Order: sequence, then structure tokens, then C-alpha cells
Amino acid sequence: MTALAPARSTRRLILAGAAVLVVALGLVALMVVRPSAASPSGGSSLSAPAEDSVDAGFARDMAIHHQQAVEMSFIVRDRTDDEDVRRLAYDIINTQANQRGMMLGWLEMWGLPKSAAGPPMKWMGHTFTPTDDGSLMPGMATDAELAALTAAKGEKAEVLFLRLMTVHHRAGADMAQAAAGSARTEVIRNLAEGMVRGQQSEIGLMADMLKDRGAKP
Repeated sequence: MTALAPARSTRRLILAGAAVLVVALGLVALMVVRPSAASPSGGSSLSAPAEDSVDAGFARDMAIHHQQAVEMSFIVRDRTDDEDVRRLAYDIINTQANQRGMMLGWLEMWGLPKSAAGPPMKWMGHTFTPTDDGSLMPGMATDAELAALTAAKGEKAEVLFLRLMTVHHRAGADMAQAAAGSARTEVIRNLAEGMVRGQQSEIGLMADMLKDRGAKP
């Protein structure tokens, strides 16, 4: 593995995210033009929430949370030949990059900034101070953990990825559960509910995959 590999991975992540955002903006625009498709009652569920709302806060924070999940998935995909782990990484890349694009697209359509002026998690009723080790929110891997994953290969990389992603998904599911119960817009509530189901399912799958490798979560 050359020193250029992480840079290539980062460029792939940026390009993939940009492409997804373009598609998401187009989809969101269609939903605004055709409000009946966004809400069963025919009313637009994309009316702009406030900048300090649950909807905006969740979209901003989860976009960041998802970005790291995609990054970790790109890393492990290139460090193992195991088809099950590569398939899981591929699913996370596609699902979470798409969801991230949707959330950034909604913020764009709402005319709201994509980054918060204050600390993360405020929309949940509490705040989290990003640590010096690079962890920006609960569940997110530290710089040292990302470096260890980048350096690992084979089963060692698989186990580390599964453990890091399990912690990542648990925190993400907690965030999504809070948004599903408190968001004002239907699009955010529906997306958050889907995230809870999807990430809880993958947590169970990863527990089985760790067990198969004789490792604990």
C-alpha cells in the first residue's frame, strides 16, 4: 500500500459525495415542485424549518456522522478480500452517501447553512464537545482509530472495522431515534425512522460477523 492510497480514497469520497449531492438536489427540487409526492395530504413537507430546529440540527450532524462511516467503509474495502465485509462496506457507502446527499440537499433548499455555528447535538437537548483526538460526535472514530484501520489488513482490518462501525451505528441510531420523534418535517422523520431500522439491522449483522471471527463487539 503506497502513501498515495489514503489520498486517492479521500478523492473518491469527495467525488462520490458531490455526485450524490447533485442527484439529491434534483430529487428535492422535484419534491418541492410536486408537493403531493412529498406528503399524502398534498401539503409540502419541505417548508423551511428554523435554523435551530431539530430538523436542521439532525441534518447537519448526521451528514457529518455519515461522512465518516463512508470513509471507514472505503478504507476497509481496500484492505480485505472477504466478500461479506466488502459487501457490507459497499452497502454502507451507497446508503449513507445517498442519505447524506439528501440531507445536504434539504438544507440547501431550506436556505440554511450546512454547518452549525454552535456545538453538535444541541438539537437533542444536550451538547457534545469535540475532543482533541478527532472524535466530533458520539460514536465517531478517533484519528488514532482511523489510522489503525488504515494500517490494518485482512482479518485484523475486518474486526477493527466491524467494532468501530458497531459503535458508530449505535450512536447514529440514537440520533435518528431522537429526530424521528421530534422533527417537524415529514421528510426528516421518515428518513430518521428508516435509519433506525437499517442501522439496528446492520448492528445485528456485524455482531454475527464478529462472532464468526472469534471477536467481541
